[in-house]
Amino acid sequence: MTKLNFAVSTTVLAALLAAAPAHAQDAATAPATTEGESDGTIVVTARKREETLNDIPIAATAISGDTLVARGLNSVREAAVLSPGLNINSDGAGRAFVSIRGVGVTLVQSVQPGVGLFIDGIYQPNTSYLNNPLVDVDRIEVLRGPQGTLYGKNTMGGAINVITRAPSNDLEVRANASYAGPDNSWMVSGSVSGPIVKDKVAIRVAAAHRQQDGFLKNTVIGGNANPFNTDSLNATVRITPSDGFTLTVKGYYDWVDGVNVPYSRVTGPRDYSRDVQFNTINAVSFRYRGVNARAEADLGGGSKLSVIGAYDMRNGFTPDGEGDFGPTDTVRSVGRDALRTMTMETRLDSEWSDSFSTLVGVFYSNEMTRVKARDTISLVHPILGPVSILRMTTAKNVGDTYAAFGTVFWKPNLDWEVSAGVRYDHEDRVSNGSVVSTTTTVLGAATAGGLVPTAKLKSDEWQPKLSITRKWTPDLMTYVSVARGYRGGGFNAPTAPTRTYKGDSAWTYEAGAKYSAPGMSLSGTVFYSDYKDYIGLNSIAPAAGGGLVTVDLNTGDVESYGIELEAMVRPVQAWTLRGGFTWMHARITDDSAYTATTGRLLSSDRLTFQPDWTASFSSDYRIETGGDSDITLSAGLVGKGKRLAATLNQTTPTFLDSYWLTNASIAYRTGPVEVALFANNIFNTDYFESYIEKTTLALAGLPASDLGITGDRRRYGVRASLKF
Repeated sequence: MTKLNFAVSTTVLAALLAAAPAHAQDAATAPATTEGESDGTIVVTARKREETLNDIPIAATAISGDTLVARGLNSVREAAVLSPGLNINSDGAGRAFVSIRGVGVTLVQSVQPGVGLFIDGIYQPNTSYLNNPLVDVDRIEVLRGPQGTLYGKNTMGGAINVITRAPSNDLEVRANASYAGPDNSWMVSGSVSGPIVKDKVAIRVAAAHRQQDGFLKNTVIGGNANPFNTDSLNATVRITPSDGFTLTVKGYYDWVDGVNVPYSRVTGPRDYSRDVQFNTINAVSFRYRGVNARAEADLGGGSKLSVIGAYDMRNGFTPDGEGDFGPTDTVRSVGRDALRTMTMETRLDSEWSDSFSTLVGVFYSNEMTRVKARDTISLVHPILGPVSILRMTTAKNVGDTYAAFGTVFWKPNLDWEVSAGVRYDHEDRVSNGSVVSTTTTVLGAATAGGLVPTAKLKSDEWQPKLSITRKWTPDLMTYVSVARGYRGGGFNAPTAPTRTYKGDSAWTYEAGAKYSAPGMSLSGTVFYSDYKDYIGLNSIAPAAGGGLVTVDLNTGDVESYGIELEAMVRPVQAWTLRGGFTWMHARITDDSAYTATTGRLLSSDRLTFQPDWTASFSSDYRIETGGDSDITLSAGLVGKGKRLAATLNQTTPTFLDSYWLTNASIAYRTGPVEVALFANNIFNTDYFESYIEKTTLALAGLPASDLGITGDRRRYGVRASLKF
């Protein structure tokens, strides 16, 4: 990382040096805007066109880049606490489970996500991106409910759209740095933007470095059990040869080094041990890189054409993986994987009159995953004695998706809007690979296996959506909508009882209201979702030839309904209060598909890791100190309700306690510079990030114990930022 650290340091240094003359120009520098200070209109692109947040018939949350910096949030996973209904947890650098309104959970890349993640409109097919660093972000848009009409498959729970800052026509400099203890967590980032040719060519370069020791300790080999280290570098060029045409090209490279599944063996869901008993660090490394381009042309007559193309790559490496969650060498693995994604989209946005407009387009994507793994299993047979099994696995999965979509927007008058759209997706997926096992005993070695039969999946899905919006006053709107979304299916191991599992789908009905006025904004949504063939967390099933095998599967049907609330209130100009709350009842209504595949029963109708409620509250009070300076006192509270742990126990479910986390900061700003002292999880609240009940290990023939990963302890530190 020496070269990348140098690049990060150089970018930040350039930002600081460029800021030197800015302090002498304070009279001409606009005051920095903090979260909640302005009542300006929030512009979003939730419907693939620029609109105000309060005008779209979608339950949506927009989180600004300035808010992310002020709250010290460095990834989408960390920012999830600011959006009602969004739940993200992780048990490793390359693993995350995400849901909106209760559905969408996935742990591994073999399962397509139920919540879509998009970066600058480019689909990211793997949930591990949720752990990656956010660099030079303008805003995050969280769209709740099925978004398949415009965003495609795998958005039946919703979509998360990360929009990075565009190159500017004037010099713009930003720099951020923070340090927190007691786990030596520090971050530095910076960006520089400006014109190369005034009004014609502009460039933006950003870089970041983040690392932390974590709060888990390895008691077998010593040292930190959950370190995390990331570096990021990206550059964007925007070319505007004429008023009606813009070409934007972006390239990026992310280095992510961490560990996977650092579980502690615990006695129950209130044993918050932080001691990990692995005899390997279980390190993983990922390299993300890619390039994308967007061409936008004004065709005249109210029509705009957009063409987007992207090629993204991810490489993962596990040099010494831990498979038995203990201090022995029972299960060890070495693995590599590579993901390549190519996407192309063309859309035409046409305004035919003041009351009628359309948005139509076509889409294509190709995803290819290659996996190579070597697993070593060491056992002691009661008669044969030591037994060693060496299993070599290769896999190649290819998926092609073709889609066409269109939406009609009709405004019969200034008070009403009706939007109706539909998307057709055709998906082809093919899986090939091999499994070769060599078993060595005192009697010698025996090898079995070879190429596995090719597995194929094909689907043709329609995703319609209808929304009706009523604007009662310039400040108040209501809407109702109905939409269908779906998620693609996938493949299991050749020894599984089901080689493939089909995709799941959902119909969602919702009604919402939004009110915005000086000093106040309120929004609320009620929803009902009916999910068919829900893809739940993986399980264990009888394997061909004996034993057990891990399977991904359709659990059954799910019903989810609830309410989401968001509010911003400013009692006085200097004081801003914000809050978000979700209450949700998400339950499995039919689990017969699960039992048919596994031969087992579920112990609860709850969805794994899904709380019935989440909440967040914050208070920001600004004190003017004269001139272009102020002090902001901030406090925040985030909470999550009781959750079902991952469990294969057939009779007794395991639940994780609800919890509240308290954060606070005090920031001083003068001109373009801000310095803050902060503390997160002030009261050192114990909670679990992830939890696996012991039946899973028992069925695998390993020493049985519950496994848990506790959340971060109290952090306290200082951060500084600069922008002009």
